[in-house]
Amino acid sequence: MSHIKISTEEEVLFQSEIDVTSDFELILYNDDYNTFEHVINCLVKYCKHEVTQAEQCAWIVHSKGKCSIKFGDYNLLLPLCTALCDNGLVAQIELA
Repeated sequence: MSHIKISTEEEVLFQSEIDVTSDFELILYNDDYNTFEHVINCLVKYCKHEVTQAEQCAWIVHSKGKCSIKFGDYNLLLPLCTALCDNGLVAQIELA
């Protein structure tokens, strides 16, 4: 099941005015469905994390409810966010 944040029209208008080369962060949120193994595998495969880094992020998400997993420009993070969501994870891009 994919979880993608639906933006209101007002948010979309605001987002279209944002410089897409600004610093953004990709945030992964906790859910009650995915295993640690699946989350770790997705972080390694799509975000190019080392296994240890992916494990640490998975534990932070589990204990704190969310974790910033990658920083960069919007165009870099969008395909990563899409891939994570397509694999059942809950992620979104926010201004850093």
